[in-house]
Amino acid sequence: MENKLILIVEDEEDILELLEYTLQKDGYETIGFLNVDKNLEKVLDEEEIDLILMDRNLPGSEGTAFIDEIKAKGYANPVIYVTAKDKDEDILEGFESHADDYITKPFNIKELLARVKAVIKRTSKDIDILKVKDITYKSSNKKFYIDNNELELTHLEHDLLLEFIKNRDILMTREHLLNSVWEDSLDKKMKTVNVAVKRLKAKIDPEGEKNYIKSIRGEGYIFC
Repeated sequence: MENKLILIVEDEEDILELLEYTLQKDGYETIGFLNVDKNLEKVLDEEEIDLILMDRNLPGSEGTAFIDEIKAKGYANPVIYVTAKDKDEDILEGFESHADDYITKPFNIKELLARVKAVIKRTSKDIDILKVKDITYKSSNKKFYIDNNELELTHLEHDLLLEFIKNRDILMTREHLLNSVWEDSLDKKMKTVNVAVKRLKAKIDPEGEKNYIKSIRGEGYIFC
């Protein structure tokens, strides 16, 4: 349960504070928002969110609309709606909008904790999508996509890009890449890494505008 991070979107400040206090007391980390704004998607890009608790009645927006939008972009974070919309058709609509569970207000806090724990336990094994910026990786078919367009990568380029994405914002030396990506290959030369990274950069950023992979002279590379 430690280090599980929950994103909460709830426009009633007292309920948001209650949820954050309760979840933090139970060992979770939380990030809270009072409405849907441009920073929400930024948080999803920058943090590893294990669960989204989403209200539906939000200022100027509907929670399901935001969830539908991010799911269409490839985000796979599990979602529990926590909402006063409690009619049968509301609940059905919630599950049609990617709900992993649906909790109606007023709620029992112990039940909410139990259902949060159950969803995280169930979905942590199921998430097979990694997303960094506009690059999406689906482990189910071991393919990368940029803006839903499949990247044509060699087996080596696939493994190299996956290693970069898994270690985002971390300086990786050429020695590390040789040992983790090339593994048992006899062709373990520093020049091999340089050539492979150059070819990968040409495929994921042919115009050289996005700067996914930065070269740190004399040290290695950072994917950011």
